[in-house]
Amino acid sequence: MRVLIAVTHLLGAGHLTRAAALGRAFATAGHEVMLISGGVPAPLVRLDSVRLVQLPPLHIVGTAFSTLLKPDGEPADTEWLTHRRTVMREAFEGFAPDAVLTELFPFGRRALAEEFLALVEAANARVPRPLILASVRDILVASPRPERIAQAHARVAAFYDAVLVHGDPTLVPLDASWPLDSVTAAKLRYTGYVDEGTRPVPAAARAGVLVAAGSGPAGLLLLRAAADAARLRPDLGWRILAGHGVPEGALTDIARGLPEHILGRARADYRALLAGAALSVSQSGYNTATDLLAAGTPAVLVPFEAGGETEQRLRAEHLAARGLARILPEATLHAGALLQAVEAQLRAPPPGVHGLDLRGAARSVEIVEALHADRRGRSRQPTAGTISAPGRIDPARARSSEPVGDASSGREGTAQEGRTRPDESGATCPLFHAEVRTRTSGPDAPIEDEVRVAVPVPEGDRVRDENAPDATRPRGASVAQPILNPLAPHPDPVPQGRGGRSRSATNVAVQRKDPGLPARTGEEPTLRPDGVSCWHRLRQALDAAGERGLVIPFLWRDDDAVTATPALDRLVGLAQDYDAPLLLAAIPAGLEPALARRLEAAPDVSVAVHGLAHRNHAPPGAKPAEFGADRPLAACVADAAAGLRIARERVPGSILLPVFVPPWNRLAPTLAAALPDLGYRGLSAVPGPPIAGLRRIDATLDPIDWRGSRSLRDPGAMLDALADAITQGPERPIGLLTHHLAQDEAVWGFIEALLSVLLKHPAIAMLHPRSAFDSVAMDRCDRPPHHAGLEVAGTV
Repeated sequence: MRVLIAVTHLLGAGHLTRAAALGRAFATAGHEVMLISGGVPAPLVRLDSVRLVQLPPLHIVGTAFSTLLKPDGEPADTEWLTHRRTVMREAFEGFAPDAVLTELFPFGRRALAEEFLALVEAANARVPRPLILASVRDILVASPRPERIAQAHARVAAFYDAVLVHGDPTLVPLDASWPLDSVTAAKLRYTGYVDEGTRPVPAAARAGVLVAAGSGPAGLLLLRAAADAARLRPDLGWRILAGHGVPEGALTDIARGLPEHILGRARADYRALLAGAALSVSQSGYNTATDLLAAGTPAVLVPFEAGGETEQRLRAEHLAARGLARILPEATLHAGALLQAVEAQLRAPPPGVHGLDLRGAARSVEIVEALHADRRGRSRQPTAGTISAPGRIDPARARSSEPVGDASSGREGTAQEGRTRPDESGATCPLFHAEVRTRTSGPDAPIEDEVRVAVPVPEGDRVRDENAPDATRPRGASVAQPILNPLAPHPDPVPQGRGGRSRSATNVAVQRKDPGLPARTGEEPTLRPDGVSCWHRLRQALDAAGERGLVIPFLWRDDDAVTATPALDRLVGLAQDYDAPLLLAAIPAGLEPALARRLEAAPDVSVAVHGLAHRNHAPPGAKPAEFGADRPLAACVADAAAGLRIARERVPGSILLPVFVPPWNRLAPTLAAALPDLGYRGLSAVPGPPIAGLRRIDATLDPIDWRGSRSLRDPGAMLDALADAITQGPERPIGLLTHHLAQDEAVWGFIEALLSVLLKHPAIAMLHPRSAFDSVAMDRCDRPPHHAGLEVAGTV
């Protein structure tokens, strides 16, 4: 994949630093990267394996972002700006990227709108069309003029496939700084913070005060105050670093009377210095905040607020609210006030483990890879059953400064929802494309009635590897997998849902005519060497339970939801076809508004709390776990409480259940016992002991082979185990666990077949999560909720 990143930094080098870090991450992942930079060259920004195209540079003075200056300080004229656009366009044409990222635009850089629009319009017109993505930091500065915000939203709707938000919404969501419309909100993809530096080795002992004032002249006020404070209290061990954008004359003036080792220029080993400092004093720009989070150094933050800037103050407030920093307002900054803040923070307890996501660079690569794979795998024809996306805005209108509204209604504001977007958006494309081939007999003969499906991996969050230490697997590879149809004995040409509704043929598995798998003759398909069908054994076990008047509870749980995707549409559609209530475990830290909107049309889907961030905290070599016994109980309790709080903020109370679903199905017993006090009333993991105060219904059947093929487990072994479990303990619930983002066609086909067999049988009672986890339906502590042998049925 060829990735083009366009960035222009005007004040400091933060935007370029973040863009370069993204470029290095793509290059490390094996992609070809071009970085087009329109700001003044920055000597400390690393561009390993990244091809740099330098535009005729621009900069500003102070916060006059609308007054663009050439390197000689003269205003940029038409010829200069035209030359920039020409260089950018030629670079784009020669590189022919598969993905284009515009840094900050269209949410900022309005003064450079013409050149950014020239780039995205060229990308939009190219065949094949590359992905067009916005790349923004955690906090934006919103214009006080609503029409400018509407214009940015219109440009997102007209041109962009997604907006990469390089932040962690558990610290600050984007809508805390920018008013989102529904179209833009649906395109957000949170990546975590882009940590551009190496992780510092903690020092044996911290000492001294490290002052960093950014890369440009915006930090002059802080530099002067810090120098004065160092003269008053040299015993604190000061080291003051000025950016390379600070004029030499100003630096010389500030340094008068200070020992030579105290004041100097920014250094490449800043992270190492930070890791060894007892205290950091700095502004609160994006990269500085990320440095602090990586090093865990106590901090005094002096946010830059000149010219009405709000970004740094908002970030500082959120960090201070988490106990990670102390704020000293720039308006009250002088040597005495700085010393007071420094002394107070040195006396304060050190910051605790913050748990914020710093994988933003690698996560951005994963998201773009998934979007690219999804685009390449899609057909160009719309299909029924997908969610219509908001209407696409006319690009010509998106260029305008006029407010953009719906073309058909005449209303101002955002585009009308509910209309179908052209296929470039991907919102109404088929969920998969099937290639049908035939074979009559023998291994070398043509294939008959076999469906091999090339399945694009859905966009969205990473696929969870339930056993790999890194907790993820690469996205983007298509899967070609035959679909086995265990419904062969049923005469219906198209299986029916419980309510009699026909399902789309695209969701129906087609029987493979292989030796041992006869056609629809009324015979059971043979899946075992002894010639006995496992589906037949399952039906026998169900029949035996029914003859005894027993009812077997059945709960369906699906994990790892964060937003609306085609895979989620398919999951919800399948559940509706079978009138099957669904418990959807959603990751609170990644929850996007699109998920709640999608579930408004799915009344029988309930949402559970899937940990906090699905982040592995297990030690190296151990099985992944976010809430394992190796982690301090206080940290587990804090994260479990935060997960429920965030879920309540982002999911309507009508569909949210206080049911805890630990990622990887692993949790420490001490945390399980603490869940009722945190407000939880339910737990779903893998079979385990009952917990006083909780209703526990665990997963017992996961059809994915996580340790091997990542496709369907041996269906015979699963069904044998399920039949044995029903025979041995028919009163125990069957808990089906699925992962809609990770399933290939073989898994989807098995799930549909299993639902058809189970939910048509009178011995099965489908549990509705809202009733099953009602506060009065608590487990008794004198008996376990599941049979121990059920784990062999395929739990993770």
